[in-house]
Amino acid sequence: MNLTQLTAFREVMKSASLSQAARNLNRSQPAVSLAIKSLEESLGLKLFQREGRQMVPVPEAHYLFDEAEEIIGRLEGITGTMQALSEARTGHLNLATMPGPASHLMPEFLSREIGPQAGGAAGITVSLATRTSPQIRQLAGSQSIDFGFGDFQEGTGNARLFDEDVIPAQCLCALPVNHPLAARDRLSLADLDGERFGVLSGGHPLTTRVTAALEAAGAQCPQVVQCQFFVPLLHFVAAGQCLSLVDPLTAVTEAAIHKGPPRVVFRPLIEPIAYSYAIYTPVHRPLSRLAERFRAGWRAQVCDHLRELGAGG
Repeated sequence: MNLTQLTAFREVMKSASLSQAARNLNRSQPAVSLAIKSLEESLGLKLFQREGRQMVPVPEAHYLFDEAEEIIGRLEGITGTMQALSEARTGHLNLATMPGPASHLMPEFLSREIGPQAGGAAGITVSLATRTSPQIRQLAGSQSIDFGFGDFQEGTGNARLFDEDVIPAQCLCALPVNHPLAARDRLSLADLDGERFGVLSGGHPLTTRVTAALEAAGAQCPQVVQCQFFVPLLHFVAAGQCLSLVDPLTAVTEAAIHKGPPRVVFRPLIEPIAYSYAIYTPVHRPLSRLAERFRAGWRAQVCDHLRELGAGG
């Protein structure tokens, strides 16, 4: 017994006619007749009686029909699922991102990609974890995620365990909308002398670089606010309590979350301070086509944002 025989048998059961079954299957009538004959021979059982042009099933044929429906239905379901997987329309994504993009940009991207406007991909499920960049590198190294997005730090990679797709960028200065420096298109570090600053806490490498760059420019900037990530700092900036040097995606997040009149403006620096991102992908966990599509789409979106801001590396 094989699938060709079962398919022909099922169609004859439905149509009660060899000629109609042949038309439905887009096959010749002799081919369908031969499939039924070989099925009967393999079972040692006649399945139909001829009454004129009609094929009348024997009682045993009804049992086989139920089984054939289930078998063929399951195969059709598997075929559909595998086709959807190959076309990246179904599957599960296990992702991690640092807190800033997790607050809006990454969920917005994922929601758009799996929504009806992205092709009705109702079979896609997502697990999105919010982690620090060191934790994301650990997750990628332990092969626990499909990919992760975080900031890039030199000397933290492990080529044996995960790949780093680096996306270069540059910091922007966040100022209250009514700050005198907001009237300028670009700022030098010396312009920031005497301004109070909000920075990342916990000895973040960027805070170290910003502090060193300001000191080298002769700018004395007392640090009055520390936060774990950038988005909360903008509340203090908007209130006029400090300025901050932030990553470009924070500027995109601010514009997306606050739709009214801007409360914070962002200006590029004449002396650029690098802030690069990275997409971390496990080496020993091959990506599904779905994960490849989402990783490429996310990278393209990040690069588009950087290009629009003029903040690419």
